Amino acid sequence: MNDGGGRQFGPLGTTLVIIPTFNEAENIKAIVGRVRASVPAAHVLIADDNSPDGTGKLADELTVEDDQVHVLHRKGKEGLGAAYLAGFRWGLEHGYGVLVEMDADGSHQPEELPRLLTALKGADLVLGSRWVPGGRVVNWPKSREFISRGGSLYSRVMLDVPIRDVTGGYRAFRRETLEGLGLGEVSSQGYCFQVDLARRAVKAGYHVVEVPITFVERELGDSKMSRDILVEALWRVTTWGVGERAERIRGRRKG
Repeated sequence: MNDGGGRQFGPLGTTLVIIPTFNEAENIKAIVGRVRASVPAAHVLIADDNSPDGTGKLADELTVEDDQVHVLHRKGKEGLGAAYLAGFRWGLEHGYGVLVEMDADGSHQPEELPRLLTALKGADLVLGSRWVPGGRVVNWPKSREFISRGGSLYSRVMLDVPIRDVTGGYRAFRRETLEGLGLGEVSSQGYCFQVDLARRAVKAGYHVVEVPITFVERELGDSKMSRDILVEALWRVTTWGVGERAERIRGRRKG
């Protein structure tokens, strides 16, 4: 398939859905079951940060029942970005062609994954987007929607990236895209990790597509969102944006 500009994309290969977990014992079996039902050919990697509630043990039980489910046991809670980076490395080392980011709490609906994978046939990166036409959120207070929309808008303007939902975490990457993003240089976490990968993809010239999704607020377990995550995102996005503007100014002066 091509991207409308004549560029041809190769076959996708096997999909690996990476699900980071920390205290998701109430959710992990259900979400893995939904992934396997929605895309039976996909494999699942549970990246567990040594959850004290026994999530890792439940994940191990799932691997016994299903050889397409795998577990990456990590030493402790190091943040969302670190968990995904470890999952990406594992997936690339094991030869997967597509790597998907998905939350464990059901907010990213596995039933929508086939649409992301279909779009990826003509793209380098597909983002499940809440803020494009057709996208929506369910059971969110207006205050949280304001923060999320505002964060995406600020990031889009500050970093000059044409993406409506820059902070969203439901994503499908081609392996070649991840290999070209300089993952060894990424140290950001939380919202900021998602912004970082999106801006890197745009700056590298990759074809990024947004697909509308319905984001559903978790029903079980506790949200991992915190003030520290929001502060880190604001600080890093501002730093990146100011740095890029300074580089452009220096480039014009040299020219």
